[in-house]
Amino acid sequence: MATNESGLGGLGFGGVVSSLFGGDAGKRPGAAHTRVRGRRNLIADLYLPALIPALLLLAYGLVVIWSASLSIEDANFPRQVLGGAIGLACAAVIWRYDYRNLANMTTALLVIDVVLMLLPHVPGLSYSAKGMTGWIKIPIINQTFQPSELAKLVTIFLMAALTAQYNGKIKTLRDYIKLCAMLCVPFILILTQPDLGTGLIVLVVGASIIICGGAKRSWVLVTLVIIVLGATVVVVSSMTDGLPHILKEYQLKRLIVFVDPSVDPTGDGYNLQQAEIAVGSGGFFGKGIGNATQAGQGFLPEAHTDFVFALLAEEFGFLGAIVLLALFGWLFFSTIRLAMKVESPFSKLILVGVVTMWAFQLLENVGMCIGIMPITGIPLPFISYGSSSMVVQLASVGVVQSVWKHRTKSA
Repeated sequence: MATNESGLGGLGFGGVVSSLFGGDAGKRPGAAHTRVRGRRNLIADLYLPALIPALLLLAYGLVVIWSASLSIEDANFPRQVLGGAIGLACAAVIWRYDYRNLANMTTALLVIDVVLMLLPHVPGLSYSAKGMTGWIKIPIINQTFQPSELAKLVTIFLMAALTAQYNGKIKTLRDYIKLCAMLCVPFILILTQPDLGTGLIVLVVGASIIICGGAKRSWVLVTLVIIVLGATVVVVSSMTDGLPHILKEYQLKRLIVFVDPSVDPTGDGYNLQQAEIAVGSGGFFGKGIGNATQAGQGFLPEAHTDFVFALLAEEFGFLGAIVLLALFGWLFFSTIRLAMKVESPFSKLILVGVVTMWAFQLLENVGMCIGIMPITGIPLPFISYGSSSMVVQLASVGVVQSVWKHRTKSA
């Protein structure tokens, strides 16, 4: 009778012992091949051209914040590390999730967007800082979170889902106006906090998706003219006694300082001058980690958040700034390249939105430190201190990975 005396599937006593203690001798012949194939499938599901620069930026940012923590009490390095860990976990979850399920959930996405924007106004949850009611205090753990950061990503999904319905060509002016009106919903809500910086990100990201979704050039040009005229009216009204002051006083000062830093020598004008001094004093190779005198001695305000690029440039110099820009360029190029490869309009527009979010924040944060952009509270992706921003930026990397992972399946 051809039965196995051990009764253990042909492994034998030695094979059973080996299998129990994790050895290879008792494993089935195809087990090692299966593991290798599994590893290969895992790597194949990762879009390394975007993942590698993102991880390098994360590491770079952690070094910068650790350096800042040596002299800035508010730069809590362990909390930044925790934010990075949570962000990587969120990125992994999003990578596994089939993002295309969101293409038909426009109503739900709009509701989530509105709720996120209104959460900071809920009594008991609301938390104010620096003249802005943009945070909520999470019960039990007693930590703060900025819902508008997450709303950036939700807005990308919302606008991509709405615009993708037109399959690359928005044919009627009515449809174009409907998309613009939908974009105005999160933009107006974020201004109630008030958070003009995040509002601009939402506006620019949504506009880029609509433009790449097939809006006619003439419509876009007319819209730009209307925005410029509207912004002019808002600024003039805020500067004129007897007229409604739509802009807050500090917002108006930031715009004025952008034109003439000497107007506010002890406020935003001072901040800009110190940022420029920090950038210039770094030279080519920088002063080294922990040797940023502008930040370390308290001359440069918000050196770990709003003006983190100035801190980076002072410590790592022109060379460090070039490395930063090169990593971002690598990340942008690889993501755009993926957008050109995928066929689904929804996928393309999501990637357009993610790249625009990264690029606009980079332009604004670096630009305000060297005087070519107005001062705003826009963080530098992967670098600035702040758990909310770090989690969302890494989550957006997960979105890119999800697009790659699900690229071969029918949309």
